[in-house]
Amino acid sequence: MPEALVQLDHLSKSFPKSEKAALEELSARIVAGKVTGLVGPDGAGKTTLMRLMAGLMQPSTGSITIKGLDSVRDSVALRELVGYMPQKFGLYEDLTVEENFNLHADLRGVVGRDRDQEFERLLRLTDLTRFTSRMAGKLSGGMKQKLGLACALLGHPQILLLDEPGVGVDPISRRELWKMVRELVSQEIAVIWSTAYLDEAELCDEVLLLSDGKMLFNGEPGELTSRMRGRCFQIREIEGSRRQVLTRVLVCPEVLDAVIQGQSIRVVLRRDSDKPDLTKIDAGAHANWASIEPRFEDAFLDVLGEKPPGKSPLAEQLTNLPRDGATVIEAKNLTKRFGDFVATDNVSFQVIRGEIFGLLGPNGAGKSTTFKMMCGLLQPTSGTALVTGIDLKTSASEARQKLGYMAQKFSLYGNLTVHQNLMFFSGAYGLDGKEQAEEVGNMVRIFHLDPYLKSSADSLPLGFKQRLALACAMMHRPDILFLDEPTSGVDPVTRREFWTHINSVVEKGVTVMVTTHFMDEAEYCDRMALVFRGRIIAAGTPDELKAKARNEAHPEPSMEDAFIELITRDHHEQN
Repeated sequence: MPEALVQLDHLSKSFPKSEKAALEELSARIVAGKVTGLVGPDGAGKTTLMRLMAGLMQPSTGSITIKGLDSVRDSVALRELVGYMPQKFGLYEDLTVEENFNLHADLRGVVGRDRDQEFERLLRLTDLTRFTSRMAGKLSGGMKQKLGLACALLGHPQILLLDEPGVGVDPISRRELWKMVRELVSQEIAVIWSTAYLDEAELCDEVLLLSDGKMLFNGEPGELTSRMRGRCFQIREIEGSRRQVLTRVLVCPEVLDAVIQGQSIRVVLRRDSDKPDLTKIDAGAHANWASIEPRFEDAFLDVLGEKPPGKSPLAEQLTNLPRDGATVIEAKNLTKRFGDFVATDNVSFQVIRGEIFGLLGPNGAGKSTTFKMMCGLLQPTSGTALVTGIDLKTSASEARQKLGYMAQKFSLYGNLTVHQNLMFFSGAYGLDGKEQAEEVGNMVRIFHLDPYLKSSADSLPLGFKQRLALACAMMHRPDILFLDEPTSGVDPVTRREFWTHINSVVEKGVTVMVTTHFMDEAEYCDRMALVFRGRIIAAGTPDELKAKARNEAHPEPSMEDAFIELITRDHHEQN
């Protein structure tokens, strides 16, 4: 057995005024030359464990030993061994890439010829050589993560701590990050990668699965995934609404999990359970079961024992809107320039009432710019953005009363309490008196916000921040909902809860426009547009985009395969 580089012995951490421990009796060993994943839902204790290993906190009981050094007694010496990339972008956005490099080199004592060699090595590794004079705040999400990684690597650390580096990063950038990390691992560095994204956990060599501060599993991800064989299926050739069938499947007692996957529904059964009768879930005369391979995500949900809700109390508050096939969102030759840079280039599309329309694309592709123009938050340079026939350039305030908007970054008032935010946004949407009190009460109940009503919005766990943001966006019961990466960074259980709400309100006739970096979430869309370099390069249903990407390497491409193939293909055609 290889020698442990990091040893956790009965490690616990408690915080004042907290009823339960953040970490409880953790014991594990982490070796060099491997990627170890810290995996778990929001509040599992992943970031606390990272900070303890980085020497930024002291354990309440137990110990952390890193290469024979104690994390408390030898904290100064440990700084030479550990590189830490925090969850939030921790660099200076008003400094250039080179200035951030110089600052972190100074902090780590990298000087002279060593500094020149380190800069050259890390710029080559991260492909940032062309961007040394660019302000860090102007970098795309993927480039920011590469810069954070490079700064963490200054001084040749033997242990690299990466706290959720994939959050908000598109599939192409995430693959590039993993390629860099694999190169580091080949040099016998121990990489500890914290994540709530279970496709990332599947790429790790070992995982520590945490929930409520306790260790639920420690081992290879494939070992846990293999336990799910024979329990994973697709329902194919569904007739009628996939979303309605999904709702009926989720309430079946035999079912642990179910999600939409293109025109099919992916189902995970509970242990020792039979498949539900397709006639009882009204999937259509030709619907059939097909056995499929399990994923780590299936095993994760099985270990947690949490089942996503089948019904949405949010949707139950809404009245049915007419299914008249009307176009309610339309972009006509939409263009946005920032100086000489064209962020959105002659984009046109239509969204009909009661569908989910997705905008996909890599970081910096122009999808968020397009999205903001469609919400009336950004004026187009040319072209027209229409919501329910209203021109957002001339009547933005009128159009905004018909839509709800949930921003990519948490955009509520962090210094206000949860209740104050709910009151403010309900008032901004024109609610007052008894109606306002009833709607605020409904949102508190639906999104389980009672324990946090007096807490500041900034202090909320990420999952509850997103719940609060969605509650504020839905307060006035809008006909149209704009969601800009609504589940970025949240765990699979919370993501499923969100999509139960989204699918259910769409069944009521609400129209949803969404951006996402989760390719499995893109499968929920009725139609989508793939944006690259400001242009729409492909559009259609999820299955149509996958069909366009089919090739010898990927005869049955996943949505992520399709995303990468279509972007890569267009890049080669344009260059």
